Amino acid sequence: MNERIKTLRTQSRTATPYLSLERARLMTEFYKTDASQRYSVPITRALAFKYFLEKKVICINPGELIVGERGPEPKATPTYPEICCHSLKDLEILNNRDKISFKVSDEDKEYTRKVLIPFWNNRSIREKIFDQVDNNWIDAYKAGIFTEFMEQRAPGHTVAGKQIFTKGFLEFKQEIQESISNLDFYNDPGAFNKREELQAMDIAVDAIILYAKRHSEKAKQLAEIEKSEMRKKELQKIVEMCDYIPAHAPRTMWEALQHYWFIHLGVIMEFNTWDSFNPGRLDQHLYPFYQKDLDEGRLNEDQAKELLEAFWVKFNNQPAPPKVGVTAAESNTYTDFCNINIGGLKEDGSNAVNPLSYILLDVIEEMRILQPSSNVQISKQTPDRFLKRALEIIKTGFGQPSIFNTDAIIQELTRQGKNIIDARNGGASGCVEVGAFGKEAYILTGYFNLVKILEIALNNGIDPRTGKKIGLETGDPRSFITFQEFLAAFEKQVNYFIDIKIKGNVMIERLWAQNLPAVFMSIIIDDCILKGKDYNDGGAKYNTSYIQIVGMGSITDSLASIKYHIYDKKSLSWDKLLDLLSANFKGNEQIHENLTKKTPKYGNDDDYVDDLLTKVFDIVFKAVDGRPNTRNGTHKINLLPTTVHIYFGSVVGATPDGRKAQTPLSEGISPVQGMDTNGPTAVIKSAAKIDHLRTGGTLLNQKFTPQFLKDTTNIDKLSHLIRAYFKMDGHHIQFNVVSAETLRAAQSNPDQYRNLIVRVAGYSDYFVNLGTDLQEEIIKRTEHSDF
Repeated sequence: MNERIKTLRTQSRTATPYLSLERARLMTEFYKTDASQRYSVPITRALAFKYFLEKKVICINPGELIVGERGPEPKATPTYPEICCHSLKDLEILNNRDKISFKVSDEDKEYTRKVLIPFWNNRSIREKIFDQVDNNWIDAYKAGIFTEFMEQRAPGHTVAGKQIFTKGFLEFKQEIQESISNLDFYNDPGAFNKREELQAMDIAVDAIILYAKRHSEKAKQLAEIEKSEMRKKELQKIVEMCDYIPAHAPRTMWEALQHYWFIHLGVIMEFNTWDSFNPGRLDQHLYPFYQKDLDEGRLNEDQAKELLEAFWVKFNNQPAPPKVGVTAAESNTYTDFCNINIGGLKEDGSNAVNPLSYILLDVIEEMRILQPSSNVQISKQTPDRFLKRALEIIKTGFGQPSIFNTDAIIQELTRQGKNIIDARNGGASGCVEVGAFGKEAYILTGYFNLVKILEIALNNGIDPRTGKKIGLETGDPRSFITFQEFLAAFEKQVNYFIDIKIKGNVMIERLWAQNLPAVFMSIIIDDCILKGKDYNDGGAKYNTSYIQIVGMGSITDSLASIKYHIYDKKSLSWDKLLDLLSANFKGNEQIHENLTKKTPKYGNDDDYVDDLLTKVFDIVFKAVDGRPNTRNGTHKINLLPTTVHIYFGSVVGATPDGRKAQTPLSEGISPVQGMDTNGPTAVIKSAAKIDHLRTGGTLLNQKFTPQFLKDTTNIDKLSHLIRAYFKMDGHHIQFNVVSAETLRAAQSNPDQYRNLIVRVAGYSDYFVNLGTDLQEEIIKRTEHSDF
């Protein structure tokens, strides 16, 4: 990277994250006016969005080529009080915690105490959710059966499609006006509500154009006092660009990047969408601009790379907004899960890798920063050269890019009802979740703790942690004569808690649709304008609700242990096992060793245990898949944890697989940490027994020693492993290339390992910033040094 990028990258990495109340202050000012009472909810939201963009601080950092920040400066992180309001205790935690802290000024603490908390009390969506859901939902939530994404985050997890690179907002404005003119007030009882939504979108269009022009004015002021002729010309170009886009469609690669960035900021300033918003298939969107600029002599490859690296810095300037309550203490990443897709297939089904794909891989390798995250889509048609180039980056231990199976993604999406073109234009976002880019509202609703449900089944509906009955009375395990009887009891508990979760989802979707429509994001997602409906209310062409299933390795090994020791080998009685679990195995070291080391384990290509994996998968799939949401779509499952397997483990006592109380569960579809002893090939063969094509994403982690991947022949072996897994319809795989020895050294001497990056789940992070439990979980993952 050149000196400009080195400087911008250093500034981004060393800036201190802090909580900025700029947005909260402006939103509170607006909602105190009579405008919030005079207009419909969508128009009120649009006017609030416009008010904020009219008044927020405009930031243009020295030397940057892409302009605009979510807060008043890099790493200034806004809050969203209409969603959830931080308590004074939250602010103290955020300010004082050793890792992933956000500095909070005394002035902002006082403003929160005097203004924000009193005003937003009983107004936030989080309070509305907890007021409306049933008591059994509250009980399950508190017990750690499931989490709820939308009690602190807005519905998001969507990705921009190619239309935002080919349309300006004046074109969107024209489409909005056409949609208004086509409303049928005589025959459509929803016409009035549609008009309100469309008029709100129209206001939001004006707001984003105004916001860009404010940057044009700021750049003009800076150009007038700039002494460097080179920088003056750059600022003058920024003046021109920000005056032209996003009102009009971009004409050059530089304009395309700036155009997207204004849209990105619009989405994440409107709401704190989970995983942030991202451009998706970036090499496909930018390649026509890149090729045209080359042909017309506007830029060369090095200049294109500089623009992309400047673009990368902008993502890294935006830490994930901090959470509230107990999750404020537990949250341990600044990453906002923006995941850029590279490679894959074109609309006609041909290989989509192009010269810009390789440039983007160079950018990922050179920048080596946490945000944005990145992945490569690999199909049967993808050249080996492209996959191996990605592996050359992965072997450095960065954890990026992750690797996705394009062919599986397309089959997953078409199974869900997407047409083939939309499926080929789609990909993965966040950690591993699939969607039809630019056309789908695919909303993650929360994690689901299978292992906690097993514990409830083992205790006949009672949570042993609290002694409270929260599940069904499915019978004392001692009464089950066959393993199938116990498995049936477990299935009943799963169905019961899935019912609770989905009923809650239905309520929460309605609360969001009625109270906090996403007016700006609706503009850029098909078919919200055409339908005159909001993104949060079924306006998108496709509308999916996901429940994220957690603990597949732990639940499989636990069921295998019950089947093996109680029913097949009869080496344990139910009485003995339940006593062992209650005592956390204390005083029973030999039996504990038998459970952990002398019992079949998932991840070793052993059908005895892997058949139970598929049974659990089928139980969960049948409980969730196809059940309607309120947005004219359905519920689906995906299998990923982010870092919730740490929290979920903390609320679960000892389990039959030998896991001790309050320790982490398995992550993703990976085996229990250290239990896969037959090598990486056995792992993928076990994992492939899940029907990935019936999910919306699965996450598989593997860890290799750095020494192993120094040998180029082993890079070839790893590429063959990936190809083999993908031939078996595996969805995703990612790698940590780091030794346990190095990780232990980093624990002991964190100051010497500040730059050590590891793959956590669907994202990478600095190892020393992770909580101790999470560090230990990563260290314990099986370390492969051969196939």
